Amino acid sequence: MTYTLSQITKTIGLAYQGKDIEIDGIHTLSEASPSQLSFFNDAKYASQLPETKAGAVLIDAEHADLLPETSIALVTDEPYLKLALASRLFAHKIETRGEDPETGKGCDIDEQVRFGKNVTLGDNVTLLAGCYLGDNVTVGSDTLLHPNVTLYHGTQLGKRCIVHSGTVIGSDGYGFAHTRTGEHVKIYQNGNVVIEDDVEIGANCTVDRAVFGTTYVRKGTKIDNLIQIAHNCDVGEYCLFASQVGLSGSTTLGRNVVMGGQSATTGHLKIGDFATLAGRCVATKSLEGGKTYGGFPAIEHRLWLRLQAKISALLKRKPS
Repeated sequence: MTYTLSQITKTIGLAYQGKDIEIDGIHTLSEASPSQLSFFNDAKYASQLPETKAGAVLIDAEHADLLPETSIALVTDEPYLKLALASRLFAHKIETRGEDPETGKGCDIDEQVRFGKNVTLGDNVTLLAGCYLGDNVTVGSDTLLHPNVTLYHGTQLGKRCIVHSGTVIGSDGYGFAHTRTGEHVKIYQNGNVVIEDDVEIGANCTVDRAVFGTTYVRKGTKIDNLIQIAHNCDVGEYCLFASQVGLSGSTTLGRNVVMGGQSATTGHLKIGDFATLAGRCVATKSLEGGKTYGGFPAIEHRLWLRLQAKISALLKRKPS
């Protein structure tokens, strides 16, 4: 889908009379190409403005002069809301009609599996009853989907993966812009999900598609039941998640991160390689690798244990 800039600005209610370039998508300041629209609504990303390659940027008047000459400033005092309105233009069209997939050798597909368009399966893929694979989905060889697994459009699933019943991969991330009067406007999630080789995902998990770009689960990661991975997360290789872990949007995990049951992260942070988060631990800021953390907010586990001992001692102390 391609639109002229004048078509986009008219749709989102923004006055524009400049150069009418063609726009084929939306991306972040750091990733956008000259044919894409981007946005700026957070001062902490101001350093990215002079380097962006975006064809046009939704931006407030205060920061517009920081853009390079190659990027068109679309000045607005509501850049995030205008982004939400523009995102709808590039949303995937949902249809009920599908077609037979392209399949490799030795696939075993139950009669009650449904497919969208342009689905590709590798060799020896097994799909049990009730699975749905949407448009442009790819599944690698020797992968097994248990009953009632759903792969939304654009999902890429690697080789030798196992996905258990009820799991949904590629559902919309939780993204809304807000009007001045408190209404919530959907930001259409136009990215996808990539699950690399040798990943196992338990029952009733959700892995959200990216707003734009990709949500990643890297090779060898093993995910327990009832786990939520939000949009634009990047889960490193060989991570281990116990039940009810929750990752907020744009969390990046290094390799071999271990997360205990009901542990979680807030958004836009990084967890280093070989870090361990104990059960019910919540990371509220980026954490170094190679250490074990506990508590809320997360601190080094030994310190957390000492703190709990001090608190317990205070509670046991008799009043004088």
